[in-house]
Amino acid sequence: MTVTKVDPFSVEIIKDSLLAIGEEMFYALARTSMSPIIYEVLDYASGLTDAKGQLLTQGNGVTGFIGMLSSMVQQILKKYEDGKGLEPGDIIIINDPYGGGGSHLSDVGLAMPIFYDGELVAFSVNKAHWTEVGGKDAGSFTSDSTEIFQEGLQFPGVKLFNKGKVNQALVDMIESNVRFPDLSIGDMWAQVAALRTGAKRFGELCDQHGKDMVLASIGHLLDHGEQLARKELAKLPKGTYTAENYIDDDGTGAGPFKIKVKVTITDDEFICDFRGSHPQVIGPVNCSYSALVSGVRVVFLAVTNPSQNVNDGVFRPLKVITDEGAIFSAKRPAPVSINWEARLGGADLIWKALAPVLPHRLTAGHLLSVCSVTLTGNHPDTEEPFLIVEPSAGGWGAGAGQDGARGQFCLGDGETYNVPIEVAETRYGVLVDQYSLRCDGKGAGEYIGGSGVIRSYRALTDNQKVTTMFGRHKFAPWGVNGGEEGSPNDVYIRKANGEKAGPFGITARFPLNKGDVVELVTATGGGYGDPCKRPADKVASDVKNGYITINQAKEIFGVIVDSETFEAKSVTSKRKNY
Repeated sequence: MTVTKVDPFSVEIIKDSLLAIGEEMFYALARTSMSPIIYEVLDYASGLTDAKGQLLTQGNGVTGFIGMLSSMVQQILKKYEDGKGLEPGDIIIINDPYGGGGSHLSDVGLAMPIFYDGELVAFSVNKAHWTEVGGKDAGSFTSDSTEIFQEGLQFPGVKLFNKGKVNQALVDMIESNVRFPDLSIGDMWAQVAALRTGAKRFGELCDQHGKDMVLASIGHLLDHGEQLARKELAKLPKGTYTAENYIDDDGTGAGPFKIKVKVTITDDEFICDFRGSHPQVIGPVNCSYSALVSGVRVVFLAVTNPSQNVNDGVFRPLKVITDEGAIFSAKRPAPVSINWEARLGGADLIWKALAPVLPHRLTAGHLLSVCSVTLTGNHPDTEEPFLIVEPSAGGWGAGAGQDGARGQFCLGDGETYNVPIEVAETRYGVLVDQYSLRCDGKGAGEYIGGSGVIRSYRALTDNQKVTTMFGRHKFAPWGVNGGEEGSPNDVYIRKANGEKAGPFGITARFPLNKGDVVELVTATGGGYGDPCKRPADKVASDVKNGYITINQAKEIFGVIVDSETFEAKSVTSKRKNY
């Protein structure tokens, strides 16, 4: 066997080329998609893996998809005899939540094997949230499903394209089983376009540098990713760290469910042991093992090197352990619609365990939940059905030397976006009454937690239905180093007749009629450090900006603020030790 020698210049050029391919695929999908949750929110990911399914590059909208592309390809390889059953032009469709990429059925994955000179050399892959994949409720993922079969169509790694020819029977089946076929099929074609872009560019890379050089460089880049991760791992404090918390409920009225982790950091490994956490439950807050691993990867990157270019080599020191059939490793046919409650709950445990010893990398607790809402009804002008599917922004925790970020998406969503008010009011049968920061004074500390968000939708037609999936409703974001906890995620319904419902976190198909308002209120993050150590002038500035009240400044921070000038006049005895 001939070993191709690599040089640093070629490796660097090929690395940057792979990153560029991932980015081009990412933008190709966004610009050709049909659904706001893709082209506005960026709820998708795309990238390349090698022939074994090892991630090479990933263009990310949703942070929580890190790792899901590789497990998706690895399941496809297992099904198709290590690639022997795949041919040029094939495209595989898969959304199996128990292994083929994790998450839920709405996140549909497509994978295209890339052949060069007759050899399988890589995969072009993406995963995107379809507005609809069928199931018992509009939007497909729901808060009260009790088995996977209620949550939509399952694609078990079948060929959407065979040798370049579309499987029209499968497309017809999809069209007949989703409520908004134009959106779902349109997004499918956008994913196909992105895959073909990636495959074309990878072939051009092999043309330019030679297949052997490209593959040898890929092996080098994976090994280099591991070396960088181990170098950062060596800087972390060695030892064992533990944390416990709860998942609120499962949407069927059961809960809370205890979850726990033991994190062991050695010179060679970063071990996350979730054994002893609650078994899988009846409702859809379960996640699969592969989904858990994806969530853990996000925190692993945060504590090692968040600026690192991601490939599977980076994660070689990471080990994730959990009991079989646990809420973190659900088995078929457990429902997983709102899997992020377990997936991100597991990641948050690691965060909570390590935040006290890694204050330069990890903040106090944040909103955590995706805080997803689906709202369906008929448009007042066209009388056509509409469907809102979107996550909610909220508050992040404070850290050493910094206040928490305000109005940002959670750990699992990352640098995604909300649906703009103008788009929501144009496309849907709602009026946005309010979209503002939640300034409740929670998350007090030397550095204060970031404000959550209040978003209110007023129904413009009768017979609308809203489903909310707001976790971290019963257990607020935690503080660090003496900082106070934040506020929980809450949902309120304000009926046109004056009746009120809430606060609650999870509800399914709550009826709304014309004039009714659903108020979505997300968490304020936890605080960092003793509130009495916050400089008096900063406390006064917080009052002026509306983050806290004059009374809160006095009672919590020990600072008396002038109500007219908003200057700190004096401090109370509460600050006597400072």
